[in-house]
Amino acid sequence: MRTLDWSSLDAAGRADALARPAQRSDAGLQAAVRAIVEDVRTRGWEGLSEQAEQLDGEALRLVRVAAVAAEARRTLSAEQVEAIELAAQNIRAFHQGSMPQEHAVETMPGLVVRKVWRSIDRVGLYIPGGKTPLFSTLLMLAIPAQAAGVRELVAVTPPRPGGGLDPVIALAAELCGIEAIWTVGGAQAVAALAFGAGDIPRVGKICGPGNAWVAEAKNYVASLAGGPAIDMPAGPSELMVIADECADPATVAADLLSQAEHDTSAQVLLVTPSRGVAEAVERQVREQLRSLPRAGTAEASLGSARILIASDLQAAVEIANDYAPEHLSLAVAEPELLVPDIRNAGAVFAGGMAAETFGDYLAGSSHVLPTDGAARAWSGVSVYTFLKAMSVQTVSKECARRIAAPAAALARLEGLEAHARAADARAEAVLA
Repeated sequence: MRTLDWSSLDAAGRADALARPAQRSDAGLQAAVRAIVEDVRTRGWEGLSEQAEQLDGEALRLVRVAAVAAEARRTLSAEQVEAIELAAQNIRAFHQGSMPQEHAVETMPGLVVRKVWRSIDRVGLYIPGGKTPLFSTLLMLAIPAQAAGVRELVAVTPPRPGGGLDPVIALAAELCGIEAIWTVGGAQAVAALAFGAGDIPRVGKICGPGNAWVAEAKNYVASLAGGPAIDMPAGPSELMVIADECADPATVAADLLSQAEHDTSAQVLLVTPSRGVAEAVERQVREQLRSLPRAGTAEASLGSARILIASDLQAAVEIANDYAPEHLSLAVAEPELLVPDIRNAGAVFAGGMAAETFGDYLAGSSHVLPTDGAARAWSGVSVYTFLKAMSVQTVSKECARRIAAPAAALARLEGLEAHARAADARAEAVLA
């Protein structure tokens, strides 16, 4: 982990200190992703099948989850099954309680404007898989979508290393009421959801995190004319920790490593006013790294890690706002004093007891969050991700008579005569 004194850095040095790993935006990766997407877009099922066999290592198939979920129930302990069920219960409670209310405003007598909400008809869910199948992501996507009332969910996930669907993902799917999942991953899966391929239907929106290939594919298909919407730029994981002298170095190190073990492209940063804390955390990171099963992945990720020495906690908060982390942990004595000043973060974990791991699994809010600085303008997945708002206006005859002339005047100021005449027609209808 590289340690830098923030106050001694110029603008270029600060930008470099907060830069994401270069491979996330590598030109070669972008070109490779677009080639895969265009192949599936052009050749449909044939292109998808070939890409899946080459990149996933086996033919894609639609797997009915019931039998595979039964395998998970046989092999998992009762404690493990209960933990998954607890997570589903908390996620469902949070999102069912987060539904927006319709409302109406009478902007002037006789003119009522309402906002009503409708769910997206069909949504694609990308569930990261392969060596680390993230069954929790399925819960974090499907349950909010169901709370919002989405009619059809199309789920895709890479096949597990031994082939087929991971049993724990199948169990999570069963708890969400999803009957089948396509075993296909990567950019090819995103392309199939975006354009449709064979029996995989085209969706209106694609949701879910993934590696740099998946993130780039989502961004690309969303940029095409008629392409799907996406939930957000959600790529490799990242965590920033703000720590003061009261922070426990071992706990902070454990939090940093919890994100570093996700992916070699994951990024972790520590911001602290205390050099003593910085040194103690770095020692703990090195010590704890030795015993991690995924030490190789975590160590590669730590190559992009930073420790930033800030002048004080307020300066640390401004560094966080500039970086806009996916996850922001406040390992400080009085976290609630900092929360009002935090503007840019996907999720905030306030205080030493608020482990980012709790948010990953069972706190209730979704762990699918914006990365790569997108938290400056994007929110994490929620019921709003799966809803659309429509305005509905109703106008009384008396109100139409009163507003027709001003509306027509405004239209003529913009040179839109047909608009003006449409307003005039209402006034004439009232007088008729």
